[in-house]
Amino acid sequence: MRRWGARIAAVVVALALGAAPEAVLAQEKKKSGAAAAPAIDPLTGKRINEALEHLNAERYGQAKAVLGKMNLERLSPYERSRVEQILASIDHAQENLPGARSHLEQALAAGGLNDQEQSQVRFQIAQLFMAEERWKEGVAALNAWFATAENPNSAAYYLLAVAYYQQGDHKSALAPAQKAIELSDKPQESWLQLLLALRLEREEHRAAVPILRRLLALAPEKKTYWIQLSAVNGAIGSYEEALAPLQIAYNAGMLTEDAEIRRLADLLLYLDIPYRAAQILSQSLDAKRVNADRALHEKLGNCWVAAREFDRAIPPLQRAADLADTGDLYVRLGEVQVQREDWAGAAAALRRGLEKGRLQDPGNAQLLMGIASYSQQKPEEARTWFQRALQHGKTRAQAQGWLQHVEQELGQSG
Repeated sequence: MRRWGARIAAVVVALALGAAPEAVLAQEKKKSGAAAAPAIDPLTGKRINEALEHLNAERYGQAKAVLGKMNLERLSPYERSRVEQILASIDHAQENLPGARSHLEQALAAGGLNDQEQSQVRFQIAQLFMAEERWKEGVAALNAWFATAENPNSAAYYLLAVAYYQQGDHKSALAPAQKAIELSDKPQESWLQLLLALRLEREEHRAAVPILRRLLALAPEKKTYWIQLSAVNGAIGSYEEALAPLQIAYNAGMLTEDAEIRRLADLLLYLDIPYRAAQILSQSLDAKRVNADRALHEKLGNCWVAAREFDRAIPPLQRAADLADTGDLYVRLGEVQVQREDWAGAAAALRRGLEKGRLQDPGNAQLLMGIASYSQQKPEEARTWFQRALQHGKTRAQAQGWLQHVEQELGQSG
């Protein structure tokens, strides 16, 4: 809040060190290629120097008192502008932002500033509007400054973008936010965050990717950027690119939330890496980083099934089935037991599923019960289940084939 333009700061420091005001200002003019500054009356220069010494020592009341002895109406335009700038510095240091802005406006009105100094003061006025959260006036002041400024820097464009954003005019904020980044070799994190927010709001996910990569280069320890990079890559269908940031974050110990870990497992499963997904879910369950609910156990079981680790799939599927409101997960468990050729286990799971009820596909459960019964050398029991499966369109053809086979076998044995 206490930093002003480099030019004013140079004048303040040099005068505080005891140099004559006119000599310092003339030196500053020479540096900028401008003509020498107008001379300052010796008594006026002495009081300006004294006021600056008090200002630098943070004796603001005494600095004001010294300047209060001066008749501002008798000062030259150049002297009046300098005094108003000092008064602005005092008010600014005391957090009197409206007062500081008023004195800067009077410094301009006095007519003692050259073109470059006027531009700097106009920019400072715009900054003060921003500090007061008067965004509309800040935008107007900045646009007026941009109209005359030579080679505006990246900070100025960022400030304009912030002002538009705070007004709710996000559309107008985009161009200056982008320009600020383009003009800066090392843009600040907050600048990139603003541009990212604008791109994401517009669902411009491809444009968000390079911004997130730059943010990660600045702050690789921030989990949010890894998660966002994964999300935007997922939004554009680059699922392998979506997986990498989450995997890196997980390996670094950053993923600690339930939803983050499930998202990683989902991506691994989608990309046909089920074994790794199951490992991560198992580790997270053991560490209590995920909720041990029905959906989690079901997901873990399905990951083991996809990895063809059927033995490992049984415990989580059993827990999921116990927690479910319907019998469908018991049927799923029965299907896995069929894969393992554990016919007794399959029959037990399927029976519990049928008893729990509300099945999406009861015919499938009845068909599998018939197969499990037949495989346990129980053809008559199998026939009963196949007959029930005949009543459902999805399983009718398979049930008919099995039933003919069982009938033939029973007929031969009879």
